[in-house]
Amino acid sequence: MSSHINNTTCNLIAKTVLSALLVFAPYPCRTADADAGYQPQKTVETKEQTVAQTYPAVGTVRPKSETSISAQISAQITDVHVKAGQIVTSGTLLITLDSRQAAARLESAKEALRGAKASRDKALQAIKAAEASYTNAKQHFARIKSFYASGAATQQELENAQAGLLKARAALSMSRESLVEAEAGIQQATETITEATVHRGFSKIIAPVDGEIIRVLVEPGDLALPGKPLAAVRTKGGYRVEAHVREGLINTIKTGSQLQAVIPTPGLFLNAVVEEIIPYADPKTRTFLVKAAIPAKEGIYSGMYAKLMVPEAHRTIITLDKEAVIHAGQLELAMVKTNGTWQRRYITTIPLDNTRVEVLSGLSANETIGIGEAR
Repeated sequence: MSSHINNTTCNLIAKTVLSALLVFAPYPCRTADADAGYQPQKTVETKEQTVAQTYPAVGTVRPKSETSISAQISAQITDVHVKAGQIVTSGTLLITLDSRQAAARLESAKEALRGAKASRDKALQAIKAAEASYTNAKQHFARIKSFYASGAATQQELENAQAGLLKARAALSMSRESLVEAEAGIQQATETITEATVHRGFSKIIAPVDGEIIRVLVEPGDLALPGKPLAAVRTKGGYRVEAHVREGLINTIKTGSQLQAVIPTPGLFLNAVVEEIIPYADPKTRTFLVKAAIPAKEGIYSGMYAKLMVPEAHRTIITLDKEAVIHAGQLELAMVKTNGTWQRRYITTIPLDNTRVEVLSGLSANETIGIGEAR
């Protein structure tokens, strides 16, 4: 009885060990099955390649050229004429501000100008009359002075004539001063009109350049203040990735260096050219801000999550054309030619670029892989 139990136990242990060996066998050896009738449309080979081991510097997609729209005056917003994503041209009306205060100031300045011009006309008439009076007074004084010299006029008459001359001269001087004041009033009113006209023009906020509205930050009823951003326009200059690179790697890249940019959401792998490295490390994160230009592609939007792949070291990998990978649910397979027979083999890959994948397990270098099936 004891011997039978021991034999049973030994058999159970043997089966368990065998199952474990099968389950935990090296992954590259896992083969689904052979397919004797399979004929591929074309074949490719896995390749061994030395690539730079990279560090993913986390960043954000930003417009390469972005123009912030702000008001020149303080006023309430009455209308917003655009929305995010809208394409605009230079001169397109974006936002309207309340212009009633500017209009009232302009009308007041025009009224002041009319008053100043009336004062100038009055001063000109007064000058004309004062000049005539002064001419008469001067001639009268000359006659009395001549008469006084010949004894035909008294001292009192001479003094009266001289006083009349001085009075006429003072009246002429006052008239001329009134004209100067009127001219100054005209100039001031004209400047106020110009300023009020410009001020009223600031109530119409227009697009300074051609581009795309990427942000609208206000609504009707909000208060616009000078320098406060109201909207942002992306000009047609493309995008760039702004990423924070740790200080230990900053010396591996220079302005003009070519890196790979990865934008996961649309699944894009792009060539990025470093345009700017901010020469200041953030003391909290010990990172440098790096800005790298990327080409314009469909599906890229400002604010998207992105990564700059900064080279750290070099390693050898196995690569395969992306189209050679067969997806079965969450599993990946490849048709591999082994000893003249096509077999389905389980593999594990990760994206390398837009056309290739890196093989983590299941394949070795220089293996023949079938793509498609001949019909």
